[in-house]
Amino acid sequence: MDIKLAHCFIAVDDHDKAIAFYRDALGLEVRDDVGYEGMRWVTVGSPSQPDVNIVLEPPAADPNASPADKQAMMELLAKGLLRGVIFETDDCDATFERISAAGGEVLQEPMDQFYGVRDCAFRDPAGNLLRFTQPLAR
Repeated sequence: MDIKLAHCFIAVDDHDKAIAFYRDALGLEVRDDVGYEGMRWVTVGSPSQPDVNIVLEPPAADPNASPADKQAMMELLAKGLLRGVIFETDDCDATFERISAAGGEVLQEPMDQFYGVRDCAFRDPAGNLLRFTQPLAR
């Protein structure tokens, strides 16, 4: 049995800003851009991982969520309290410089961590935490 990651989801409140960030600042490719019943889903991914997709979805996309739940999701997103994504890079410092130069909101400059990586952190335009990690040579 072979199990692999195919999709992960990141809530965004403005797809156009999200596309500009994930495509232009991070260098991901836009794979799909789909609208349905007043909502929009955009799929992006790394050219080096064609079988892994990141879906940029509305924060209240769950049809089973109550209006109160949808409002809570919007509030958590606005505060930057939803979980983020960790990307692996072969050059943490160059990645940091690229995203910083593109206007990314810096949370942590590159630093070596005791658990064996060099990493940095940003917030995307919706407030999601994004970390960029590079394994340290052992």
